[in-house]
Amino acid sequence: MVRALFRSVDMGDQPALSLKVYYPALYSGTELERNTGMLPVATADAPYPLAVIMPGINVSQESYGWLARALVNAGFVAVIYGWILEEMPGLVSLTPGLDIQALTPEQYGKTPSATALNAVINDLKLQNESGPLAGTLNLDRIVLGGHSAGGSVALMNARPDWFPGLRAVFAYGSHSKASTMLGYAAETVLPLPDALPLLIMGGSEDGVIAASAFRYGNNGSQQPDAIGPLQRSFDEGVQRNNNDCILAIVSGANHFAPCWPADPATGRPFLDWPSQRDEAEIRQDIADLVCAFARRYVADQADAEEQIERALNDTQRYVVSQRK
Repeated sequence: MVRALFRSVDMGDQPALSLKVYYPALYSGTELERNTGMLPVATADAPYPLAVIMPGINVSQESYGWLARALVNAGFVAVIYGWILEEMPGLVSLTPGLDIQALTPEQYGKTPSATALNAVINDLKLQNESGPLAGTLNLDRIVLGGHSAGGSVALMNARPDWFPGLRAVFAYGSHSKASTMLGYAAETVLPLPDALPLLIMGGSEDGVIAASAFRYGNNGSQQPDAIGPLQRSFDEGVQRNNNDCILAIVSGANHFAPCWPADPATGRPFLDWPSQRDEAEIRQDIADLVCAFARRYVADQADAEEQIERALNDTQRYVVSQRK
């Protein structure tokens, strides 16, 4: 059974960060379990590798709960966090946590830009010392993932020297093109760290990426491009060549495909294009590849390689699939 517990993390003079931690549980029917709803962790396969999911801007934690549950069923403890900040003047939003100054041409690659990740990992260390999950978390095996802006933050901070324990990184609807507002030349693709296996996923119908081209120097003269930024990030931004970096574009999927249940009142779903396949099937395609990737490169389960290869060779599910 998959269960979850909540945590509040003190961030000093900034608003607290909230965690929702999903874990494999056992229900024995005790009075305490019935009264509190708190079920003990299943310890047979502990300690569990960890999955940390970074949200997109103004996308709630609950939208990624389905993926967290899939990762628990694949053998992980999964964490989704929420953080509401005014990172830009006058713009209060739910954010993955991003230090804009660390992305400028002068600073990129020198310091972490993920401002929430250390706090999340440190709280997981505390949970591993005491409480319901004590002794059941493997902090040396972490897969970091994210959606949209959260995915870009994950990709750009895929460095175990900054965040010990990271073993692999995945992202959906994310790329490494640089905003001209930060001082970059038009159409600049930022290099990604080369220390870890990377999985870059996206959708063939990503209207949000297509509509955001102006941020990167596209003056609107080109045809809307849902895939190009991800393809260029893979071709030009991925520096690692160890046959463990993957680009996978999901057939018929849009930008908010990983978000369920959908909430059209937050984020930018009004820019998205309609899905062209059953959305439950699309989510299953995303979960299958993410879980197989995490099992292969974080849990070191060799049988997941066959699952990855089957997925990437399925042209009905993935319109683009590449490895390097």
